[in-house]
Amino acid sequence: MCRAEKCSTRSTDPPQAYICYNVSHMNSIFTVVSSKGQIVIPAALRDELGIEAGTRIAIQRKDDHLVLQPITLEFIRSLRGCCKGKDSLVAAREREHRKDRF
Repeated sequence: MCRAEKCSTRSTDPPQAYICYNVSHMNSIFTVVSSKGQIVIPAALRDELGIEAGTRIAIQRKDDHLVLQPITLEFIRSLRGCCKGKDSLVAAREREHRKDRF
């Protein structure tokens, strides 16, 4: 069963800015791409995800899907240590320095 409803709750939104479709197996919000390639992220999602004017968003393509990832302070903090190897950079630098000396 599919039903369409206007998801906008703000009175300042233009009519039909975006539409929410509730399908039995998915709950998605649909928007329209402008002639300039722009989309509108609904205010409720922007508030929930901490997206403000000027927030950078990473776009990844996964097969036939686009994944949008807001680059917020929380996201940057979550990356801390993700590239850490078995050695620290200091230990690796010192090891290289010892090799160069001898």
